[in-house]
Amino acid sequence: MSETPPRRVRVTSPRTGAARAQRVPAAREIDAQTLLGEVFMSSLLRSQLRLALLALTAVVVLVGGIPLVFWLFPDLSQIEVLAVPLPWLLLAFAVYPFLLGIGWLYVRAAERNERDFADMLERS
Repeated sequence: MSETPPRRVRVTSPRTGAARAQRVPAAREIDAQTLLGEVFMSSLLRSQLRLALLALTAVVVLVGGIPLVFWLFPDLSQIEVLAVPLPWLLLAFAVYPFLLGIGWLYVRAAERNERDFADMLERS
């Protein structure tokens, strides 16, 4: 017994001229200051704030930790390098390369955050 396949039926919409939904670029959402644009911007600001707090914490802990170490171990303050006491040497000279390094790392990470944000805007 051979069955014939069901007959194909074409379904069409009577509204052939209906407007199609347009995708709005995320950058336009930000420019128009819509709720979605605010979400995008707040995510960028949160990531930049998190990065800034991380850099600030590193500076406070390491630079602020130098006097704490010398307070906890007073014998270290008696050490001299080239007739300069070690605490003065560390606080006057060794801190600046550290601050430059933290600043350099911070700028690189902030630029990476912004680049990732721009890539995300292009994709959406």
